Amino acid sequence: MKKVNIKNFKKTLSMFSTGITVVCVKNKNTIFGKTVNSFNSLSLKPPMVLFSLGNYSSSINQFSNTKFLSINILSSKQRKLSENFASSTPELENIKFIEGRNKTVLIPNCLANLECELIDKIKKGDHIIFISKILELQSNDKLKPLVYFNSKYF
Repeated sequence: MKKVNIKNFKKTLSMFSTGITVVCVKNKNTIFGKTVNSFNSLSLKPPMVLFSLGNYSSSINQFSNTKFLSINILSSKQRKLSENFASSTPELENIKFIEGRNKTVLIPNCLANLECELIDKIKKGDHIIFISKILELQSNDKLKPLVYFNSKYF
């Protein structure tokens, strides 16, 4: 066993494969999006999911003060989108967002899209956990997922 420190903690957790999502909110006609791999299902009844963002995130206030959001589960063909939204200033000009029923913004050609209502936020450690109820969803079983493992995309 190794001593628990930030370096060892990050290296050890990188051994857990995750899918990649981009979570988006729209605030006063401005779109904010973040690449997130800390995403989980939470409940079946009602259908709920959770994700977390660091307190230091450049758009934490927009996510904290929204009512509706989208979670876009990326396909293996969308690595550039993941890298783009991992930036503190992502480029939005070339993305043709689709408006959802609840004024959310959806990224086309994803493995899946979820329209959600933010129902709770919990601050723990250096992150905020966002709990959302799923209002609408769609998926495409003909696509393959974008997977992140050992700090690399697959």
